[in-house]
Amino acid sequence: MSTYSSTDVNKLKQIVQEGTHVMEEVETLKEGLRDTVKAISEELGIKPSVLNKAISIAHKANFGEHKDAFDELENILAVIGRTE
Repeated sequence: MSTYSSTDVNKLKQIVQEGTHVMEEVETLKEGLRDTVKAISEELGIKPSVLNKAISIAHKANFGEHKDAFDELENILAVIGRTE
């Protein structure tokens, strides 16, 4: 077991306390977003999973990657006659 100076122990206590606080805030924000997505999806008749996917893609700015994958999927389904 490593030994830590009292300064190190205080730093560790502080970072764990701050990290716990940040994680609690993140969880609260996620819950709020989840509630908002549910309300908007019901209002607009959109599945929550689709709205969450749109939010995720917008956040990561990686629409091109998803479009390429969808185009490939669409092509496969067209080739096997399953586009309907």
